[in-house]
Amino acid sequence: MTQDQRGPLPQPEGKAVYVQQMFGAIARRYDAMNRLMTLGRDQSWRRYAVAQALGEPGPLRVLDVATGTGDLGLEALRQQPEALVIGVDFVPDMLHLAQHKAGTAAPGPAPLHLTAGDALNLPFSDGAFDAIVTGFALRNVTDIPAAFAEMARVTRPGGRVACLEIAKPQTPFFRQLFGLYFYRLVPIIGGWLTGQPAAYSYLPNSLTGFLTPDEIAEVMRHSGWHQVSYKRLMLGVVAVHVGRREGRE
Repeated sequence: MTQDQRGPLPQPEGKAVYVQQMFGAIARRYDAMNRLMTLGRDQSWRRYAVAQALGEPGPLRVLDVATGTGDLGLEALRQQPEALVIGVDFVPDMLHLAQHKAGTAAPGPAPLHLTAGDALNLPFSDGAFDAIVTGFALRNVTDIPAAFAEMARVTRPGGRVACLEIAKPQTPFFRQLFGLYFYRLVPIIGGWLTGQPAAYSYLPNSLTGFLTPDEIAEVMRHSGWHQVSYKRLMLGVVAVHVGRREGRE
């Protein structure tokens, strides 16, 4: 059965393969569509999320989970030029673009290191990082609690996480307006710009049954994180969750 016959969302057992292929297909136009889709605000959201994860100035080991084209990792280097920043993703085409961007952006003396890997099985040792950042990844993983637990595993006790994700607005009028834009216009614009209309039907519809910010916070608390909180941005269309790794520093 094809993806179109199943509807805009893949079956759970085929989600990982579908997501990998989908992001590979839209990689070349991914950044341009992000800027257009968010009216250019996605970069400011990333700056805020990274600032929440990095905390106090000083040498840091930072992991960008599902780095995509590397925007969060590069932002971490802009804010902490001396940091060791690694981006991990399981889409080769995304990593290729991130490598190119990292080579031209040169935000500081340290490079952005990139590696292939799965958010549910990160190729790093326990406690390897001081901070974790991740953006727009949760809707694409097959097991959100496992993803947060894996991020906690590779973070030292007391280390921070910041997670940027789309949310449904709370205000009834704006929620209706957002729904019209996100579910009706984004697939049309995305299909036209990327030539992949199915991808930009999947991306909005992945929000339909997605966790609320309160539910994400609760998952984090049960997955090795404490002092969990979140802040909504841009009238509630995105939320940034932050937390600290449990255990003594």
